[in-house]
Amino acid sequence: MFERRIHLFSLFGFKVGIDMTWFILAILVTWSLAAGLFPFYWEGLSRATYWWMGVAGAVGLFLSIVFHEFCHSLVARQFGMPMKGITLFIFGGVAEMTEEPPTARAELLMAAAGPASSVVFAGMLFLIWFAGQNMNWPLAVNAVIVYLAWLNIILAIFNMIPAFPLDGGRVLRAILWGAKKDLRWATRVASRFGSGFGIFLVVIGVLSFIGGNFIGGIWYFLIGMFIRGAAQASYKEMLIRQTLSGEHVERFMKPDPVTVQPWMSISQLVQDYFYKYHYKMFPVAAENGLKGCVSTRDVKDIPQSEWDRKHVSDIAHPCSDDNTVEPEADATAALSKMNQTGNSRLMVVDHGHLAGIITLKDLLKFLSMKLDLEQNEHIALPQT
Repeated sequence: MFERRIHLFSLFGFKVGIDMTWFILAILVTWSLAAGLFPFYWEGLSRATYWWMGVAGAVGLFLSIVFHEFCHSLVARQFGMPMKGITLFIFGGVAEMTEEPPTARAELLMAAAGPASSVVFAGMLFLIWFAGQNMNWPLAVNAVIVYLAWLNIILAIFNMIPAFPLDGGRVLRAILWGAKKDLRWATRVASRFGSGFGIFLVVIGVLSFIGGNFIGGIWYFLIGMFIRGAAQASYKEMLIRQTLSGEHVERFMKPDPVTVQPWMSISQLVQDYFYKYHYKMFPVAAENGLKGCVSTRDVKDIPQSEWDRKHVSDIAHPCSDDNTVEPEADATAALSKMNQTGNSRLMVVDHGHLAGIITLKDLLKFLSMKLDLEQNEHIALPQT
């Protein structure tokens, strides 16, 4: 999802990063605070002061979202849910889970932790603002603090709207899941609420735009489209995970993958393999096992005039965890790795030996067939 993420830091084992789109939000928030909100409510300050207040408000928003998502992640860890990290992007932030919650109770507590943390954070900020008022802190400082306090209240309220995948939508799913013991049905109902809420925001955006509120209308429209798309994508992802759960990689792998030999020239590699099979990466194998990997990126680093003199062994590199998987691994783990790394083919490695290749295309064929035959679900699967 986040292909242009910048890693910032790690906290208690969670990686915190920023998608490049976050900078758009940061600029817009800083501008709207410095040129709009702060001058409207707190008059008489210098232009430079308002801009510094805007920057502080944007930083405070960053910290508020990180704290909100961090509390999600802490609760998720308590229930054994693997969390990839926390990423901030143009529509806020997300704690990235690689699996569905194990129980409805775990889902409920994890979802509620975010809004609850925002309320607690707001309470702390109100106390600091009250102390600042009594201690005669500068007006600009108190203004930023009270703004952030109300911002966290709004963040909590918005997230508790029962529109999946917002926190409130996850709470709704947990309640439905616990009542009927059917995660798929609960997700479908909650995602429909989310999709409906997204359409509602889109309509509000269009009406606002027609009424002259151009910036607000655009934001309503974009957020609505995002929530609607996220609701549909979340349901699709849950279906895929449920369908593949319990299936091992070895069931889908091709046992006789195309490999290259270490002694081949780069020229032969390009002509007989890259141009023939159109794969961007090949495993390098010998009689005693897997020797590494070679990709188009490795070839591009070598001048074409040297292709006849250099061999595959000169440019091959060790295969990483990003493009390998074990035959006993769950197919959902393989699909998740493909999604995270962008690799459409993974090598199946068994104790250092290449057992086969698993491809995204083969997984999607199985998914489509099983959903049609067993669950009567018709969803648009990703294209390969």
